[in-house]
Amino acid sequence: MDIVEETVERGVIERRFDLKVAEDVVPGIHWLPEGATGPHATVLLGHGGTQHKRTPNVLGLARRLVRHLGVGAVALDAPEHGDRISDPAAAEAAREGLQQRIAAGRGGDGPALGTEERMRAIAERTPKHVAEWRSLIDDLSTNEQWAGGPFGWWGVSMGTSHGLPLVAEEPRITAAVLGLNGLRPGSEHMADLAAKVSVPVLFLFQWDDELMTRESGLALFDAFGTAEKTMHINPGGHIGMPAFERDAVEAFYVRHLRVG
Repeated sequence: MDIVEETVERGVIERRFDLKVAEDVVPGIHWLPEGATGPHATVLLGHGGTQHKRTPNVLGLARRLVRHLGVGAVALDAPEHGDRISDPAAAEAAREGLQQRIAAGRGGDGPALGTEERMRAIAERTPKHVAEWRSLIDDLSTNEQWAGGPFGWWGVSMGTSHGLPLVAEEPRITAAVLGLNGLRPGSEHMADLAAKVSVPVLFLFQWDDELMTRESGLALFDAFGTAEKTMHINPGGHIGMPAFERDAVEAFYVRHLRVG
């Protein structure tokens, strides 16, 4: 990776970088504990749909993990998100459409994430982004401070759509936080991937999610092949996950990434 900017705030180093993957330049951010000299774990953070690598929930979690656990955290812009948007009008339309579906307040009984065209676009981008995450892990593995990992994953909503294939098939991922997603009609491939997951999983879900039915979320949790899995369900909609779930995320990584 090529570091393009570095800042320090309250003990957290933030490095903006560009990662070359095939013909693409993938922008990312690497957060590190200031003054750390020894090896440490790294948590990979996958953002949600219409978001980006430095969206507030990603930024807040990254800084918390660095400060509280002394780990590194890293995020990438997914294709057609953040600094990789090639069609601003289409990106804005997708953001507005998502907001409208959430505002409709369907209580988990409405349509899934949107039109068939949108779902097809997400599916087509997923293999590309998974390959980018693998390239990032390869790059991180060249530095002795974080080469040995362990590596954890965090990603809900679209972060689960992109993260599930990585967690299922990348042996360097040793624990994963997933959520706000489910097994919908036509997503049988997700069930197959979930069955391959053998690492500990914390699955976060909202009981009144406007984009995912309760049944779809429960079905995805049930499909995970790992015997070490926990599901947290809270009342509220897709973007209403309680802040205290970050305590659970932190405790999960303490247990499974040998940190804290």
